Amino acid sequence: MSDWRVVVTIVAVYLLINLMVGLRAGSRSTDTVAGYVAGDRGFGTLVMYFVTGATMFSAFAFLGGPGWAYSRGAAAFYILAYAVLGVAPYFALGPWAARLGRRHGYVTQASLLAHRFQSRWVAIIAGVVSVIAITPYVALQMRGAGIVFQQVTDGHVPLPAGAAIAYGVVLIYVWRSGVMGVGWTNVLQGVFMIAIAWTLGIYIPYKLYGGIGPMFQQLEALRPEMLTVPGLDADGARWTHGAYSSAIAVSAIGVWMWPHLFMKAFAAKDDATIRRTVLLFPTFQLFLFPLFVVGFAGVMYASAPDTADAIMPHIVLTSGLPALVVGLFCAGALAASMSTGDALVHGAAAIAVEDVYSGVRKNRMSQHDKRTLIRWMAVAVGVLGYAIALDTNLSLVGILLAAYGAIVQLAPPVYAAFLWKRATAAGVVSGLLVGICVTGLLVVRPEWRPLDLHEGIVGLAVNLATMVLVSLVTRPPDTDHVTEWYRTSRQGA
Repeated sequence: MSDWRVVVTIVAVYLLINLMVGLRAGSRSTDTVAGYVAGDRGFGTLVMYFVTGATMFSAFAFLGGPGWAYSRGAAAFYILAYAVLGVAPYFALGPWAARLGRRHGYVTQASLLAHRFQSRWVAIIAGVVSVIAITPYVALQMRGAGIVFQQVTDGHVPLPAGAAIAYGVVLIYVWRSGVMGVGWTNVLQGVFMIAIAWTLGIYIPYKLYGGIGPMFQQLEALRPEMLTVPGLDADGARWTHGAYSSAIAVSAIGVWMWPHLFMKAFAAKDDATIRRTVLLFPTFQLFLFPLFVVGFAGVMYASAPDTADAIMPHIVLTSGLPALVVGLFCAGALAASMSTGDALVHGAAAIAVEDVYSGVRKNRMSQHDKRTLIRWMAVAVGVLGYAIALDTNLSLVGILLAAYGAIVQLAPPVYAAFLWKRATAAGVVSGLLVGICVTGLLVVRPEWRPLDLHEGIVGLAVNLATMVLVSLVTRPPDTDHVTEWYRTSRQGA
C-alpha cells in the first residue's frame, strides 16, 4: 500500500470513530429543541472543558497559527494574548446567562437579548449578524480540512473532496445528535489534537535543529525580526502596533460573543461547571505553543510550501516521517477543524431558525417541526460554507479576523443586557446596524481605517456610541421587567 493510501486509511478510521461517537451521543438527549440545541442543560466539566477549548481553537490554530509564525513571526503571538483575555468575562456572565436560560428556556444568545430588551427585532438583527459572521468561519474550517487532505495525499485527494469528506461526517452527526454530538466528539477531537500538537512540536525541532533551544538560537541569528513583536504584515513589512493591538482587542472582546460559545452556557449542568471551565481553560491553550514552534521551524527549512497555511503539513511530509505519523497528523488537523466546524454549523442553524425565521414569521412551530427545520438549516449552512471555502484567497487567520469584525458588534448589546439597565431595544438595534455598516465599509475601503486599526474595533466604537445615545433619548425599558431579569441572573432561578 502506497504512503498516501496509508494516510487515507488512518484518516478514514479516525472519521469513522468520530461518526460513531457523534451518533451514539444523540441517544443522551430528548427529542426537543432544548435537547437538540442545549443538550437538556446537562454538560458536565469534562465536556464543557473540551467543547470550549476544542471549539475555540480550530483549523486557524492548527494550520493558520503555524502559518503566521512561519510567514509573519511574532505577529502570531496575538492568538496567545486574546484567548485568555476573552474568556475571563465568562466567569461571571456565563453563570448569569445559564440561570436566565434555565428560568426562561433560552437556547440561543439572540433569544436572551430579545427577552431582555422585549423586542423580536433584537433577536432578528442579532441572529442575522451571527449567521453572517459564522458562515465565513465555517468556510475557514472546511478550507483547513481540504488543505490537510490535499497536502498529505500529494493532491490525490484535492481540497474540494477533502473538505466534502470531513464535513459530510460532521453534518451526519450534527443532524442526528445536535449539541450532544458536538460535545462528545469535541472530547475525542480535543484529546487527539493536543496529543498530536505536542508530539510534532517537540519532535520536529529536535529532528531538524537538535532541539527547540538550538532552533531559536539559529533563528535569532538569521531572522531576528521574526521574533520581535509585533512581527510582520502580509507583505513582509513591519506590522504596525495599531494593527497588532487592535487584532488582540477585537478578538478578546469578540471571542465570547460567538454564539456557538455563548450558547454553551445554556448547556452547562450548573454554575460551578462554567466557572471551573474558565479556570481550567488556559491549560488547553498551551497546545498553541508547539504549533507555533513548528511554524518557526519552517522559517529556516530547506523548502517552502505553496501557501503559508500549509507549512505544518509541508514539514511533516518532507522531513522523512513515517506514513503512520503523517496519517495521525492529518487526523489531528482534521480534529482541530471539525471540533469547531460542527459547533458553528449547529449554532448557525439554531439561530437562523429559532431567532431569525421564527422572529420574522412569528411562527409557533411544534418542537418536532422546529428541530427538523434546524437540521435542514445545518445542511444549508454547510453547503454555503463549502462554496465560500472553495472561492477565497485569504489566509485562514485572515478569514478569522474578518469574521471577528462582524461578531464583535454583538458586544454592546450583550454587556448592556447584563450591566446597563437603561439600554433600550432601539439603542441596541441602531448600534448593531451602524456598527455592521461601518465595519463593512472599512473592509471595502481599508485605507480609511484610522491608525491602521482593525475595522471591527472602529465599528464597535461607533456601535457603542450609537447605542448609548439612542438609548438615552428613547423610552426607558419596563422597570419591573428589567429588575426581575437582573434578580434572576444574580440570584438564580
